[in-house]
Amino acid sequence: MEWSDEIISQLRALWDDGHSTAEIGRRLGVTKNAIVGKAHRLDLPARPSPIRRDPDAAPVRRTTVRRVEGPTLPPLPSAVADGGGGYSAFARAPAPPRPAVMPRPVVAAPPVPRPAPRPVVAQPRPVAVAPRPYGRIVTCCWPMGEPGTREFRFCDVPSEPGRPYCEDHVKIAYVKVRDRREDAA
Repeated sequence: MEWSDEIISQLRALWDDGHSTAEIGRRLGVTKNAIVGKAHRLDLPARPSPIRRDPDAAPVRRTTVRRVEGPTLPPLPSAVADGGGGYSAFARAPAPPRPAVMPRPVVAAPPVPRPAPRPVVAQPRPVAVAPRPYGRIVTCCWPMGEPGTREFRFCDVPSEPGRPYCEDHVKIAYVKVRDRREDAA
């Protein structure tokens, strides 16, 4: 952008009229940021904040938070283990003495009779399960219902080999590109 004397005088006039930088940019055919940069370089007076504030309201004073004296976190175990090692500012204050605890008398419990051993029952034979590779999805993983509700579940119908979904859901999930183009036409 070439800033001629005529454009600069228009910029100064529009700036003095109080137009926004976006409006000046629209009128001069340049961006708002170009106007802001040129106004800064020309040392034009600063614009008021675009945030509307009540001029009669007293300024809100924030209360300052008083910092806590001393450490705010316990010392690292490594600093305690090596005896402080120059970290005296982080050392813990000595703990107050604990009251003496009276030991409770130990009373021996009467011996408990042991039950007779149970007879060994033959374990039922495990049901033969078709072997499957580790991590292989065997049932359909199609979500049904709204997640986070009691009605939410998965389809759980046996899935197609090599696919995570059953036959019906494979037809929905895997659509050939050619089919999509035909639907769009």
